[in-house]
Amino acid sequence: MSGNQALNINNGIGGSADLQITTNGSDWYWAVCAVMTMASLVFLGLSFTKPRTHRLFHYITAAITLTAAIAYFSMGAGLGQVPIQAEFVRNSASVGAAGTREIFYVRYIDWFVTTPLLLLDLLLTSGLPWPTILITILMDEFMIVTGLVGALTRSSYKWGYYVFGNLAFLYVVYVLVFVARKHAAALGPNVSRTYMTCGVLTIFLWFLYPIAWGLSEGGNVIHPDSEAIFYGILDLFAKPVFGALLLWGHRNISPAELGLHIHDYDEMPNAYGVREKTNGHTGVNNGVTNGTNGATAVNTV
Repeated sequence: MSGNQALNINNGIGGSADLQITTNGSDWYWAVCAVMTMASLVFLGLSFTKPRTHRLFHYITAAITLTAAIAYFSMGAGLGQVPIQAEFVRNSASVGAAGTREIFYVRYIDWFVTTPLLLLDLLLTSGLPWPTILITILMDEFMIVTGLVGALTRSSYKWGYYVFGNLAFLYVVYVLVFVARKHAAALGPNVSRTYMTCGVLTIFLWFLYPIAWGLSEGGNVIHPDSEAIFYGILDLFAKPVFGALLLWGHRNISPAELGLHIHDYDEMPNAYGVREKTNGHTGVNNGVTNGTNGATAVNTV
């Protein structure tokens, strides 16, 4: 047999819903998986053009797209899903088969990993203090978990989780729009421009995710194939496109400008706390390390 047979091979694993993706939806998921995988390789490859101390954002961004690639691989294969009774059984041609609707919980596992990393990319770029970064990421995790629980809830109580999730989302938006933006502006035009470009894109896209949820897992309005296209387009812009814009902006930004003091093993601190290459030789003078022509000189006070 030729063509995409993934749904036939994995049919019944995790249960079969009345309303589930077709081969067209599976093909789309495979295509997005391929883009995410390629983006991961590109981001990792670009990291080798930088010193090890300047690769943090490359690694975070590559981890985002690699995690998404695994999730889309699973969804393309019809795995990582469970049938859930639809709250609204409609008579439309697209969703008239429900009954039960296929819910991809693997999508939420993806988001549980990748959305904090996306926020970490943005908030580290803005130079926010760590306590603010941590509470923002916590609220993001709260948003994802409530979205998953709501998607798996068969009754109208799912909309309670939807409200809680959106309240958490509004807190994240508040931090991005008002707090982080001011910090980024204080760090100069390069940082501010990069933050604004990626921040505006992220906020715009993230406002569309609750709409997609309401039309698919929540309201059972659109077919799972249409759900796949909706979420897939959002994820392509929110991850590989976001990552490309972020790394392009960071080409002229040193981690030290953001308050990120990352040191390599072959660097030693000078009198100002700045690490310098030592060519393998260490000199100590009153607690300050300097190169001393291959010898180690120790002066006591």
